[in-house]
Amino acid sequence: MQNELADQSVLYIYSDGPKENATEEQLIKIEEVRQVIRKKKWCKEVHIIESEKNKGLADSIISGVTEIVNQYGKVIVLEDDIITSPGFLKYMNDALNMYSDDERVGCIHAWNYDLDSTGYRDSTFFLKGADCWGWATWKRSWDFLDEDGKALMQSLVSKKQQFEFDRRGTHKYIEMLQSQINGTNDSWAIRWHASLFLANKYCLHPTKTIVKNIGLDNSGIHCGPLQIAQNPIDFIKVNKIKVRESEWFYKAFNA
Repeated sequence: MQNELADQSVLYIYSDGPKENATEEQLIKIEEVRQVIRKKKWCKEVHIIESEKNKGLADSIISGVTEIVNQYGKVIVLEDDIITSPGFLKYMNDALNMYSDDERVGCIHAWNYDLDSTGYRDSTFFLKGADCWGWATWKRSWDFLDEDGKALMQSLVSKKQQFEFDRRGTHKYIEMLQSQINGTNDSWAIRWHASLFLANKYCLHPTKTIVKNIGLDNSGIHCGPLQIAQNPIDFIKVNKIKVRESEWFYKAFNA
């Protein structure tokens, strides 16, 4: 609501329903959340979709994003543990418009590690694949989503791309994809990353995060208690840069 452009934006809120074995405490929490989302006019237009039954994380995200991109051609997505800076919507809209005709760009991301960007002249950089802590995409990219984790893994292994998929060993994405295949997580995001990675699409990231993930205190579904420094900035000026894997990111991350 405090974002620049909020008064020009259309907001869709998807509230998932209770599981069949939901406790009374869980039912109360769901109702409390629904009271919050109904309380204010968060944007110019607000549409609330309350599911009677539990879809689960992946199905809820996938169906919601699909519905919006099919209607508007693009979408900005936030899960409930992401707090935005006032310039979040402007950054996302600027980037969506700037790269709207470049099919090499698959998505836009809002979060980044607290890395030293001294000497790096741009405010953004590219990495192959996708990310999910405050993000945006177009229908042209979302159409690449493959929900079959096993098929995605087979493609990565057959092409011997596990190391690159793990961002040169800096992340455990192969392990996460295997967990999704095994049914120990319900991650849509790892399949989104794999789908765009295999399609040779790139995600635009900010050098300084413009959102904060508050689900790293063990309250997030797929995030345990993680100690990650997060120092969001208020605004990001977006300039068009070359679409290629960022060497700066790996140097800064491993420093």
